[in-house]
Amino acid sequence: MKNVDEQSHWLREEILDTLDEELEMAYGDDEGIGVVEGSCGEELDLKTTSTMDRRTYFRELWRLQRELVKLQEWVAEEGIKVVVLFEGRDAAGKGGAIKRITQRLNPRICRVAALPAPSEREKTQWYFQRYVSHLPAAGEIVLFDRSWYNRAGVEKVMGFCNDEEYEEFFRAVPEFERMLVRSGIILVKYWFSITDHEQYRRFLMRIHDPLKQWKLSPMDLESRRRWEAYTVAKEEMLERTHIPESPWWVIEGDDKKRARLNCIHHLLSQIPYGEVEQPDVALPPREYHDEYVRTPVPDNMLVPNIY
Repeated sequence: MKNVDEQSHWLREEILDTLDEELEMAYGDDEGIGVVEGSCGEELDLKTTSTMDRRTYFRELWRLQRELVKLQEWVAEEGIKVVVLFEGRDAAGKGGAIKRITQRLNPRICRVAALPAPSEREKTQWYFQRYVSHLPAAGEIVLFDRSWYNRAGVEKVMGFCNDEEYEEFFRAVPEFERMLVRSGIILVKYWFSITDHEQYRRFLMRIHDPLKQWKLSPMDLESRRRWEAYTVAKEEMLERTHIPESPWWVIEGDDKKRARLNCIHHLLSQIPYGEVEQPDVALPPREYHDEYVRTPVPDNMLVPNIY
C-alpha cells in the first residue's frame, strides 16, 4: 500500500510540474499568482507541492526572470560574452533549468548548444574543436546542455575514449578554460546532483509517460545500471577541473523547483550586470491609403477551424 501511495504522490508531482510549465509562460506577477491559486480544483489540492508553496515558486521565478532580462540587455549593451555549462546525471534537471532561463529571453542573444554525438569526421578533430564553433561573440550568452565534459563522464564510463585520451583531456581542459577566461568570456560551470532514488523515480515516470518517453535513450538506461561508475567519474572530474578561473558549482536537484530557482539566482550573482536605460517606446500611427484593398485569402489556403 505504501508503494502505491508513493507512486500516486510521484504522479501528482509530475502533473503539477507539467501544469506549472504552461502557467509559467502564460502569466506573470500578480495576475499569474491569482491563476495559480485557482488553477486546478479542490480534488487534487494543487496549491502546494510537498516541498514548496507554488505561489512562492511562481513569484520568485518571475522575479528572477525579470532580472535575467536585465542581464540580457546589459550583455548586449556592453558586448559581454557568457558561457554557462550544465552537467549532471541523466534526469537531473538540467533541461528544466535551461528552459526557465531562456523562457523570456531573446534567442538571438541567449541560445542553447546541445551537441549530438560526434560524427566520424569530428572524431578526428582536436577534441575541443566542435565546441569552439558554438562559443559566443560579443553580446551573446551560450548555455551548453552538456559540454566538453562528456569525455570525463559518458565517454569514460561507456568506453568511448581510451585512457590516453582521457588523461589528455584532464591535462588540456584547465588550459582551455583559462584561455576562454583570458579572452574575456565569463565561464560558469554547474553540476546538477540528484540521489539514486530520485533518478530511479524520474526514469520510471518517463517510462510510463508517453509525452516524456522520448527523453529516455538506451544510453540513459545503461547509465542507470552504471550509477557507481558515473559517481567515480564525476568525483574525479570535479577534483581535477575545479580551478580558480572556472570553478564548479553543485546544485542539489532532487527538488526541481528549488533547483531551478537556486540556479538562476546564483547565475545572476556571478555576472556583475547593471541597468541599461531603455528609450521610451511610442507606437507610430498606422497609415491608411484609400487605394489599398486587402486581397481575400482563398478558402483552399485556410487551415480548417477544427477547434
